[in-house]
Parts: sequence; structure tokens; C-alpha cells
Amino acid sequence: MLALLHTSPVHVPVFDALRDRDHPGLELRHLVAEDLLERARADGPAAVADEVRARVREAVDRGARAVLCTCSTIGGVAEAAAADVGVPVLRVDRPMAAAAVAAGSRVVVLAALESTLGPTVALVEEEAGRAGRSAEVRTVLVEGAWARFEAGDPAGYARRVADAADAVTGADAIVLAQASMAPAERLTTALVPVLSSPRTGLAAAARLRRQGSGEAVPDREALRPGT
Repeated sequence: MLALLHTSPVHVPVFDALRDRDHPGLELRHLVAEDLLERARADGPAAVADEVRARVREAVDRGARAVLCTCSTIGGVAEAAAADVGVPVLRVDRPMAAAAVAAGSRVVVLAALESTLGPTVALVEEEAGRAGRSAEVRTVLVEGAWARFEAGDPAGYARRVADAADAVTGADAIVLAQASMAPAERLTTALVPVLSSPRTGLAAAARLRRQGSGEAVPDREALRPGT
């Protein structure tokens, strides 16, 4: 079983649909803790590290063979919990960051929440270091987008994010820092790759879950572009 730690319930049907499309038969267990993001925004991700660790431990105690954190703001502290729980813990945006670095050195990070920018920039720079590449990372806070999300206007939210992506210049890749931004990927007309995290993050976590269980990874999954 793969556990997913969310900070918004809107992610549950998104990842269930991705599972049904790309990973039929994969058992998912969703843990939703909205307060973690609220506190991390106010006090920083380190302030919720103990509770994130407890949530990850809860998932493992209930049978998870791997854990995927779908919140970019707390993804780093979630991954740090892996040393204590004995199973792989992955932040959903890590595969996306690796893909951005592979696309070129000029990476623009788009986020609707300011608290997401720092962790995502650090992740892109980390993945660049792992790949032995240089990275020039710029950030864009999409003004007004999060208000649309909180107002229950996903279409307006996605449109604002897509418009912000279309306005980017001088980039080799554009990163949509939050999983909730993924629908904007289909709306943008940007000429460079615009990368979102849910599909590639779930694929990577599914592989980790299978490896941890001693199962072979199907060839079709291992060879899927972008995973």
C-alpha cells in the first residue's frame, strides 16, 4: 500500500484518477491534514516537522510500504522522516524538479503561495547538484491565484497560473510548484516545458512502493516518458 499525505482534500480525487489511469490495482491510502500547511505558512516548515513525522509513522504503522507527500511546502520535512520510519518517503515535486534541471539551466518556479517558493527553489538546486548541472532559478508568485483556490474556483485558479506561465521569458523550463496547479499545464501556451508534479510524483512513489515490497516494476511503467 502507498500512503499519500495531503494538506488539502482536493488532491484525493486527483491522485485516485491518476492511479486508475496509470497504476491500476495500486492501493492508495489518503491522509489529509489541512492544518499542517496553515501552520507551516505561519511559522515555517520546521515548526510542523514533529507532526509530519508522526503522520508518516501513522501511515507506516497502518501498512504503508512507501509514503508520498503531495504538499511542496512540507515535502522536505516529510522526506526527512524516512530515516525514522524505515520506508521510502518522497515529496511529490522531486521528479518534476529533476525533469526541470534536465531541460536546461534556466528554471522559473511558479507558486500561488509564498511559503512554497523557498522549498521548491532549494529542491531544484539540490537536483541540479545531484545531476552535476548548474541552475539559475527564478521565482514568480502568482498574485491572486490562491484566493481563487480558497474561493472554490479551480478554473479561475488554473487560468491565473497559466497566464503567469505564458508571461515567463528567458526560461528553459517552468515549474508549477504546487500539485494543485497541474490543470494549468493544459491551458498554457508557453513554448518551453511547463512541468507539474502529480503524475510523475505518483509514478515514482509507485515504483518505490513496489521495490520496497520486492515486486518487479512493469516495463511499461519504467519506460514511460517523464517518469
